[in-house]
Amino acid sequence: MFGLGAGLLATTLLVSACGNSASSEGNAADGATESVEIGISQIISHPSLDAASEGFKKALADNGYVDGETVTYDEQNAQGDQATATSIAGKFASDKKDLILAIATPTAQAAVQAIVDTPILFTAVTDPVSADLVESMDAPGSNVTGTSDRNPVEEQLALVKELNPDAKSVGIVYSSGEVNSGVQVEWAKEAGKKLGLEIKEAAISNSTEVQQAAESLDVDAFYVPTDNAVVSALESLIQVAESKKILTIAAEGDSVKRGTVATYGINYEKLGYQTGEMAVKILKGEAEPASMPVETQTELELYVNEAAAKRTGVTLPDGFTAKAKADHVFK
Repeated sequence: MFGLGAGLLATTLLVSACGNSASSEGNAADGATESVEIGISQIISHPSLDAASEGFKKALADNGYVDGETVTYDEQNAQGDQATATSIAGKFASDKKDLILAIATPTAQAAVQAIVDTPILFTAVTDPVSADLVESMDAPGSNVTGTSDRNPVEEQLALVKELNPDAKSVGIVYSSGEVNSGVQVEWAKEAGKKLGLEIKEAAISNSTEVQQAAESLDVDAFYVPTDNAVVSALESLIQVAESKKILTIAAEGDSVKRGTVATYGINYEKLGYQTGEMAVKILKGEAEPASMPVETQTELELYVNEAAAKRTGVTLPDGFTAKAKADHVFK
């Protein structure tokens, strides 16, 4: 999605290069014998990205890195501004952190451009190859690797036909400045051909344009990709959908909780945790980013918002909600 960079040193540098690191007692059994400083750069605040950050820190904690004792986090948020993301990356580079976590494509791109001698992990990046973060998914080739939130667009768009069999067109509002969003629009067009759905798009430059863009689309349903600008202003799109009685399918579960009708999606806290486990291997000198394949999640979960379905006049098929876990159903 939301739905961004990376740099790793040799193992010997990881425990000695950071001027902010200091030796710490304890946690020897877990391998966390040195205090490390991790810079976290997040492009914007919304539930999915926040969950990825929390999952990352939980994985570190579960592996013996105690916040304030054996690990210190410098958490920065670009508030949706690319120039700010670039500034944050530059500051992290001069501070010589032990490791960088970049959450979402724009911050990952900024980190990769600014940081060449520190391990970088990204998460919530849809297509790290197209974003020029890694050489390939299997062999990143530099100091950067991480986890991708590549979403199952075809399976998600199939929900449009399942919940509204008469639907012929799907509207997508997306940010023209996010590489990951353009990629998802192309995936949607390919999937739409198979499903008999015409994809209509409206590009925006910032989150304030979401409502107007949604209103400009004459469609039978909306699809919300993992686009940071759109998801940060999701309620304005939902308002349009509900006023027009249009089904809205999201690309991730938190957007369903906030008012879209359904999705097959990944769990962003789990994705962040997965990224944290990769960080532990790097910090302990067990692996280097260049040879660590980019990881994804393969387990998809159904999320359903029954109240949103009622507000948009969507009748959920018998047994549909029963396919979702109890805590993935919102009433």
